Amino acid sequence: MRSWDRLMAGQPDQCRPVRRYQSPRRSSRKSISTRSRSPEMAWIDQHCHLPAGIEGHRLSAEAREAGVERLVTVGTGVQGSLEMIALAREIEGVWATAGVHPHDAKTGIDGLEALLSEPEVVAVGECGLDYHYDNSPRSTQVDMFARQIGLAHRHDLPLMIHTRDAWPETFEILDREGIPSRLVFHCFTGGVAELEQCLKRGALVSFSGIITFGSADELRGAVAACPLERLLVETDSPYLAPVPHRGKPNRPALVPLVGAAVAAVKGLPVDEVEAMVWKTSSVFYGLDAT
Repeated sequence: MRSWDRLMAGQPDQCRPVRRYQSPRRSSRKSISTRSRSPEMAWIDQHCHLPAGIEGHRLSAEAREAGVERLVTVGTGVQGSLEMIALAREIEGVWATAGVHPHDAKTGIDGLEALLSEPEVVAVGECGLDYHYDNSPRSTQVDMFARQIGLAHRHDLPLMIHTRDAWPETFEILDREGIPSRLVFHCFTGGVAELEQCLKRGALVSFSGIITFGSADELRGAVAACPLERLLVETDSPYLAPVPHRGKPNRPALVPLVGAAVAAVKGLPVDEVEAMVWKTSSVFYGLDAT
């Protein structure tokens, strides 16, 4: 049995009852400095978009100083995926994904499959459906999403999903094409009903800085209901900086603020959330085997 299968064996596919919760309090800058901790007590930003070149190196170094020891930098097109792979080769503690974002579905996925055998690549994606902006025709988004599901199956890689204003269609395509054995919904923005459907399909759910926004009560309800062992955290940087940095460019160094917000919502010690997220992310992506 593989490490991921062992971790998931016996894990619940249903939400926990929603407990009463309070909006997360602001964390001090001191709270994100964890350099004195062991690697088993560090953070992973499971979804960020590092810029190519020296700025990517600078941001990853800043993240390490904040106790974020591992980053997964995400491709959104074939050329962008190549750039993320190059960064992952250069920077210790950084891995890449390769995929075509629904915004870029109209550019196609020619050349994508060849990237999936690169040792730095730990997932297919981000891919999925975005019916909010419709930057690519919906029929093209559906086709490219289905083809990338097929790639995840063929290469036995996790699938990283982006979905916006397209929950029913996303679930329908997954069910039709076959659900990969490892699946994560990044930057989850649904409620408890959507969470239940994700968990039913064996997925992990990743939360971003949106959970710190004052208007995000429904999303915090999903955080409260999500089993800790099925939960990841991310920045989606440079987007969606958490409070108190909202409106500024986001950075991987701020993912501890997302983790602290999860802990506040769930009424758990931050260290407990940190340790579980580290374990789940590392096993899900096979980071200790690469």
